[in-house]
Amino acid sequence: MSQHNPAISKGIDWSLVGIYLLLVAIGVMAIFGATYKEGDPFLQSFLGFKTDYSKQFYFFVVAIVIGLLILLTDSKFFPATANIWYVGGIILLLLVFPFHSKVKGTESIIRLGGFQFQPAEFCKICVALALAKYLSRPETDFSRTRSQLIAAGIALLPAALTIMQKETGLALVFFAFFLVMYREGLPSAVLIIGFAVAALVVATLLLEKDLLALILTGIAVLVAYLMRKQIKRDKSVFIKIAVLWVICVGIQRFGVPFIFKNLLAKHQVERIYSTIGRDVPSEYMKGEQPVLLPGKKAENTADYNVKQSKIAIGSGGLVGKGLLKGTQTRYGFVPEQRTDFIFDTIGEGFGFIGSFVLLSIYLLLLFRIIAIA
Repeated sequence: MSQHNPAISKGIDWSLVGIYLLLVAIGVMAIFGATYKEGDPFLQSFLGFKTDYSKQFYFFVVAIVIGLLILLTDSKFFPATANIWYVGGIILLLLVFPFHSKVKGTESIIRLGGFQFQPAEFCKICVALALAKYLSRPETDFSRTRSQLIAAGIALLPAALTIMQKETGLALVFFAFFLVMYREGLPSAVLIIGFAVAALVVATLLLEKDLLALILTGIAVLVAYLMRKQIKRDKSVFIKIAVLWVICVGIQRFGVPFIFKNLLAKHQVERIYSTIGRDVPSEYMKGEQPVLLPGKKAENTADYNVKQSKIAIGSGGLVGKGLLKGTQTRYGFVPEQRTDFIFDTIGEGFGFIGSFVLLSIYLLLLFRIIAIA
């Protein structure tokens, strides 16, 4: 009978490990389906560290080794060195500015020999360690504003540096730490304001300006009417409602347009609009529209990958076309299919059922992590 080594297996949730291994296998298979070329010797290409799927497999092996080393490390090591990890992560983010390499429009990558390293990804772990250590200190009183500001600063500093590197999407991940702070006692008003601002920005992108301004005005009038008794007793309530209305309309009319015109890069604006399924308004277009010549694909437009991705996923139907049999996958219609749009391989090859199974596995992973936490 086989037995687990208690020094290694103590505290391991084996069901979570099984889910992780399953997702890794699906990921390697998806990359294989997107990049394998007919005629390539399967075994040699898989073991040669020259193809994307072979590299993914070897990275998985390295990750397993690192995971085992972490399991064998004294549990007191990471709390004791959390601040050092955080400072190291910030230094790496700062090194991006003078030493970055531009890769497909991204300027947040440092090249190390034949490898590419994105410090913002590593810094997420550093922030988690530093924030966990700070919140676990006996002297940390999260009911005090000072403690809340320090915790917010731990998360927002790398977020700001990441935004300066034109990686707004990566920076948004750092804001997830505010959910941890809320669990520790951060006032719910902070989250409500954050979600309200996000909703207002999305509404600004989706709705016509005058229509949204009219809706905001209607909401303000309705709130004032419902609170008319409080307003009679205290006139400052009406002033607060009016100020909030001015702020909301100001964000909608001036704030969002200013950010999209002056602060965000062209590819960031295009990605945001392609995410919500809208074309970029002419007022936000920076530079001339690409001219499409006969026989050329619009691969330099942000929504090209999105449109081709939808075609690939939709063409998979209910059960898919099978691995290595998808037309969009095999003929390179989605240039970034092996990276950001890898889900296309699953959607086209295995259809709705395969996509549903994959998303269900991810949900199971999340639920298991939450249950353990």
